[in-house]
Amino acid sequence: MKNFFLGLMLFVFLSGFVSVFAQGEMEAQKKMMEYMTPGDYHKRMTKAVGDWTAKSQFWMAPDTQPMETDGTVKAEMILGGRYLQMKYSSVITGMPFEGISTDGYDNGRKVFFNIWVDNMGTGLMYSEDVYDENTKQTVYTGKVFDPALGKEVPFREVIQMVDDTHMVMERYFPNSKDGKEFKAMRVEYVKK
Repeated sequence: MKNFFLGLMLFVFLSGFVSVFAQGEMEAQKKMMEYMTPGDYHKRMTKAVGDWTAKSQFWMAPDTQPMETDGTVKAEMILGGRYLQMKYSSVITGMPFEGISTDGYDNGRKVFFNIWVDNMGTGLMYSEDVYDENTKQTVYTGKVFDPALGKEVPFREVIQMVDDTHMVMERYFPNSKDGKEFKAMRVEYVKK
């Protein structure tokens, strides 16, 4: 009888443990589904999908004349609508220029991010942003390696979706002389 009672208690305990474990497993699966499923923020990125022209200006230092170039951008959602990839092409100072931007929204960390790589370097730019619903601006901040200085420097990037066919990106870097921020790049995009 004692063994029966112990066996019954063990059965009840294990049944409860299995039930709690199964509930924990179901909760983990639910959280994983929420993490992996594109949501409203991902849908917002789809506004940029399409072919764009890009008119760019670059400043090497404050109070200098900008270099200017025209380019094209092909933007598409990739990996099941989870990321926006933009492929940029132009010619800068006589050299072909290619860059790839990947934007996403991390459902777990609740943050937008951007990764930029191009053929004028071997590193990457990584930034995270805050979106201002009132101004319709995305403000990215991050760091990038500056080969002239031999170290990472901070940058700030502001993207304004003017309307469904126009957007403007401005990138700011610290001046190497006094550290004050200056506009180093401006790109005006027009959807074809």
